[in-house]
Amino acid sequence: MVGHTKKKLISSLSQKKYRDKHGLFVAEGPKLINDLLISRMQPELIFTTDASQISPEASNSIIEVITPQELQKLSFLKTPQNVLGVFKKPFPKFRFGQHSSQLSLCLDGIQDPGNLGTIIRLADWFDIRTIVCSEDTADVFNPKVVQASMGAIARVKIIYTDLPDFCQKSVTELNMQVFGTFMDGNNIYTMDLPSSGLIIMGNEGRGIRPETAKLVTQRITVPSFSDGGMESLNVGIAAAIVCSEFRRGSSL
Repeated sequence: MVGHTKKKLISSLSQKKYRDKHGLFVAEGPKLINDLLISRMQPELIFTTDASQISPEASNSIIEVITPQELQKLSFLKTPQNVLGVFKKPFPKFRFGQHSSQLSLCLDGIQDPGNLGTIIRLADWFDIRTIVCSEDTADVFNPKVVQASMGAIARVKIIYTDLPDFCQKSVTELNMQVFGTFMDGNNIYTMDLPSSGLIIMGNEGRGIRPETAKLVTQRITVPSFSDGGMESLNVGIAAAIVCSEFRRGSSL
């Protein structure tokens, strides 16, 4: 039986203010939970209908076996996946300048949790170790972001900061290139792309905000090959193409 205090805690973690207050977040599903455990994320509580699905990385003292009905009441998912974990939020250390020789993603006001989770997963796939988010970007520990990232939040360093200021300092102090995605940018398929720099992906509706856009040193676009119909790409899909082209270009 899950106690009232634990139920109340888990329910509260659907909101950012309580995730910040308690320093905790929720993840669900055996694969995701075990990925986080293997990546040394620190679990606080794990509830499961089958303890054999939990990696031995987790201490038995924090595992509670509950019924499917109890898990249904705790879960944030429409279809619970047998395991729900409460983890301590990591606080990655970031020293300005350590990104100077790397490729990093910058997210300017990304709002959809699914898009953010997808982009974090893409970053992990393409070995992009740092994502810099504007302060109004969706919270990385939103349950929907955590689920969509498929464990990549444990392997990608994600920081929130004043994005225009970060880009400005990266250009003036580190002489970095800043690439921004625009409808009227240069065709990414015909460009020579470097192995380092900042890539800015803009908000789903408004794109890159003006104060960030003015710091872009190279405007890029993924051109459409269609005669009509689609006006733009989903930001997650665009990020996949852009990251792929940068990695392809740097490997040639």
